[in-house]
Amino acid sequence: MNAILRKLLPTAALALALLAPLAAAQAKPNCRPHGVNARERRQEQRIHQGVRSGELTRREAARLQAEQARIRVDEAFARRSGGEFTARERARIEREQNKASRDIYRQKHDRQDRN
Repeated sequence: MNAILRKLLPTAALALALLAPLAAAQAKPNCRPHGVNARERRQEQRIHQGVRSGELTRREAARLQAEQARIRVDEAFARRSGGEFTARERARIEREQNKASRDIYRQKHDRQDRN
């Protein structure tokens, strides 16, 4: 029994050493784990939460939702041109989403609320 273990142990250690980086690479999230669509969903949820809590008026919510719709149109146009985003298109969409996120924050914290 000990002889078998002595023969298998180096092989098992080698296999573990070779497979560990692969397992770690799969466990790490990539630089964009959720993507554009997930961010759009989160921003829509923030808008709906603002309406439910009264932090956003209906007019503010409508403007913010229209801004989200424009971002979706821009995203669809970018995907239609090649099926996948180029780095420039992704950067443009991310800038638009950053602006939309700031707009949501500002509207929710502007001391206007629904009665």
